[in-house]
Amino acid sequence: MRIATWNVNSINARLENVLAWFEAEQPDVAALQEIKCIDENFPAEPFETLGYNVAVHGQKTYNGVALLSKTPLEDVRRGLPEVPGDDHARYIEAVTGGATPVRVGGIYLPNGNPIGTEKFTYKLNWFSRLRDHAINLLALEEPLVLLGDYNVIPGPDDADKPEGWLGDALFQPESRAAWRALKNLGLTDAYEQVDGSPGGFTFWDYQAGAWQRNHGIRIDHALLSPQAADVLQSVIIHRDVRDTEKPSDHVPVVIELAL
Repeated sequence: MRIATWNVNSINARLENVLAWFEAEQPDVAALQEIKCIDENFPAEPFETLGYNVAVHGQKTYNGVALLSKTPLEDVRRGLPEVPGDDHARYIEAVTGGATPVRVGGIYLPNGNPIGTEKFTYKLNWFSRLRDHAINLLALEEPLVLLGDYNVIPGPDDADKPEGWLGDALFQPESRAAWRALKNLGLTDAYEQVDGSPGGFTFWDYQAGAWQRNHGIRIDHALLSPQAADVLQSVIIHRDVRDTEKPSDHVPVVIELAL
């Protein structure tokens, strides 16, 4: 089973590119982030034509997440357990059908900038809510994949120029501690397990020739329950997609499970 994550940075603005990648790669399941549209405006039909079932948790102009699966999506959850006043569309979860069902959570974690503001506080609180939810999911003892744009640079090896991120919410000690606290529940970072070498970047800013100079960072991650980690076969970062016309600033990451 091949499961992908991709922050597409507006699904309708980049639909041609996204569909071309799906046609070529045919992932079994995909989590999309930052779709930037309400549910009704998500272009479900072309994905359904490619054989995908679609679940969307959208939001006008900002955020928004979606799950696509070649098998039916069951037990769909839109959003983390409720917190009054939080209307951000940042989490979607479902169980995929098939011989061995897998629970997949698609994540678009808050950016948190600038630090020292309520946006950074919101990021850390959201991280805490995700951890609480992950505790309940791990108790199910089933194959679980929590993947998406975590907006966290785990360590210095995950940035080409880590010194340039010292004042950014993505690389703050509190953000990295929250990432470790989530992992320490018993989740495995798929990239670390399969490879772990420096340079596994998934994001290159549009500014200052970041792509051309390979000034990238690794912020798109897949965390696996023990039942999923035991059957992890590969992780592929599709860097070439960043070099296409009108690309997202993120690239797809695909994990393969022996299921």
